[in-house]
Amino acid sequence: MMTADEFRSLALSLPEAVEQAHFERASFRVRGKIFATLKGDQAVLKLAVEEQTALVAADQETFFLPGWNHQGWTGVRLGQADPAEIEALLETAWRNVAPKKLVRAQEKKDLP
Repeated sequence: MMTADEFRSLALSLPEAVEQAHFERASFRVRGKIFATLKGDQAVLKLAVEEQTALVAADQETFFLPGWNHQGWTGVRLGQADPAEIEALLETAWRNVAPKKLVRAQEKKDLP
């Protein structure tokens, strides 16, 4: 189980992540590109279509297709979510939209 506050904190811990309003929800962006949104106890992540398909097929209690599910946008019911899995998926969503140079710089920092 993950709370909206925990999700927000994880999203904002990613390099250069900022929060901005996006219609009736909070959006999390890196250099102007949205990698996640949050409204209440539901989030949406920018994943690859293949990941989206696998997650929704494996766990429909946690993952769902939001109204704008094209291009991999994947809904998450945070109350059902495993925090470690959401943390990994948030990082994946960030990497999917962050500039390649920023991703490479982060990868260098992650090396031992």
